[in-house]
Amino acid sequence: MFATRLLSGIILVVLAVLIVGTGGSMLFAVNGAISMVGLFELYRVLKIERTPLAAIGYLACGAYYGLIWFDGHEYVTLMAIAVLMCLMSFYVFTFPKYKTEEVTAGFFGVFYVAVMLSYLYPVRQMPDGRYLVWLIFFSSWGCDTCAYCAGKLFGKHKMTPILSPKKTIEGAIGGVAGSAALGYVYGMLLEHRMLDLSNPCMACALACAVAALISQIGDLAASGIKRCYEVKDYGKLIPGHGGILDRFDSVIVTAPIVYYLALFFV
Repeated sequence: MFATRLLSGIILVVLAVLIVGTGGSMLFAVNGAISMVGLFELYRVLKIERTPLAAIGYLACGAYYGLIWFDGHEYVTLMAIAVLMCLMSFYVFTFPKYKTEEVTAGFFGVFYVAVMLSYLYPVRQMPDGRYLVWLIFFSSWGCDTCAYCAGKLFGKHKMTPILSPKKTIEGAIGGVAGSAALGYVYGMLLEHRMLDLSNPCMACALACAVAALISQIGDLAASGIKRCYEVKDYGKLIPGHGGILDRFDSVIVTAPIVYYLALFFV
């Protein structure tokens, strides 16, 4: 199991380097595909994946990425209202076939997976995006690794005993500190290339620290959904890791955080 997980992890890192490094239409297409698969995985756990409510969600996901591609960001709020009205209309005209929580789950999925994960692409498109985009992974996957190591070495106080018994406060602190250190070293190495950031070392360190803190909330929230619906993994697409959401649960929340922090520091 460990060998499978390690091999899958290495392949994921290589693919990330190739796709994110290339950027452009390739990253956009992969970002959209990952969002759609992740949305299906979430809907499957919520038991609505093959309902008309889910179909509205899938269409909304595609429409949202269409707005991004054609630079129609000003219409996102309109799209959100349209999606909500479609879901509510379907709920009304088929009442009482679907429960209220199924309708809210359909709306939640679009924004939790598709919208938040989509920020990978605009971060990469920023002036220093080819460098800033990696802060998303330092503060998510890097935080996971640092938190695991710190928890193993120093962990004594449980952070969320019921939701995730193995996670400790010491591990969480180690994850944030480790991500901040990664960001600082990264900023120091590429300081001469990040021309649009003021003080790249501190900017990268602070961005990674804040995003790492939020990433752990995202990880626990995804775990909470699984526990509520009594499933172990969101899927089996990535051997040893589970589904898309099992691997990208923290990236979902770090991507928008890094985007807005990058705007602030620029």
